[in-house]
Amino acid sequence: MISIAKKVTFDDIAKYTNFSKTTISRYFNNPDSLTVQNQEIIAQALIDLDYQENKLAKVLANGKSEFIGIIIPNLYLHYYAEMLNQLLASYEKFGYKFLVFVGTDDEETERKYLQELLAYKIEGMIILSHTIPSKELASYHIPIVTIEREDEYVNSINTDNYMGAIQATSLLAKCNCDVLLHINSTVSKKTPSYGRILGFQDMCKEHNIKNELIIQDFGSSHLEASKQLQKIFEYIKEKYPNEKKGLFMPNDTYASIMLNIIFREYGKLPEDFCMIGFDDSPIAQQAIIPISTIGQQIDKIAYEAMELLVNQMNERKKRRPNLSKELIHKNITPILIRRETTD
Repeated sequence: MISIAKKVTFDDIAKYTNFSKTTISRYFNNPDSLTVQNQEIIAQALIDLDYQENKLAKVLANGKSEFIGIIIPNLYLHYYAEMLNQLLASYEKFGYKFLVFVGTDDEETERKYLQELLAYKIEGMIILSHTIPSKELASYHIPIVTIEREDEYVNSINTDNYMGAIQATSLLAKCNCDVLLHINSTVSKKTPSYGRILGFQDMCKEHNIKNELIIQDFGSSHLEASKQLQKIFEYIKEKYPNEKKGLFMPNDTYASIMLNIIFREYGKLPEDFCMIGFDDSPIAQQAIIPISTIGQQIDKIAYEAMELLVNQMNERKKRRPNLSKELIHKNITPILIRRETTD
């Protein structure tokens, strides 16, 4: 006959430690209200008694779910897929679980996502979607950290996109290209990634480098992006037939698509093409030819975003929280990664 272990209760823990049940409850719901010594006594008792915490009961008792909400724009761009992967992997370090929505570029739909997340009593949010303005996000009065999007009213972790653009443009210039082309989508000047456009233009102007900025709407799917990049390739091939072309792509996904287009045309990467991407997502290394890129240190951005968010959430759990009125906007230094597309 199988013996079923008795479930350990607050009353059992109280008797074992000679504390009241109120003190045990405070340990779980407001540990800062106890001395460190008493916290250690109760923590050891939980080990001794093999206590299994009832997560649902804890949520009902204190309204804290240990969940974080994430809204991410899409998963077809490898940057976002890898960022999500790194955020989810932070569970071992921080102990928070995640509820994830993939954005739709529709404000009303994403507002429903936000309401759904709040209904689950999430303790904080990480937002990568660009749809809802940061002023509106701040109005929810919940800890929020954004990544690579407009962040005027909320805390954020971003790449130093301007520096990354300088690195990319400099490398293409050193490849003795006759003309440099930066391909990008329409980007608001309030968005961190606008720094890629600005850095490219400033570098070309300062060093008198022939250049062209190509702005294009790439749609919201891999197929749509491929069609637009095919058109851009035909345009470049016709306009600059006898010049060495340096392509600065907006991300590694589009760099990989463009590289495949070039291979279908020539069967190789011709000497009159050089290319660099932006992200250092896995696809850059795994492409038909490994693609030079600007590494955004995705793992570091995810860690920094989680650490900043957890610090905010922990502060709110204190009896006398000291909530900072100063926003934190932290830039992570990018790393130039040179591979075969800029040899």
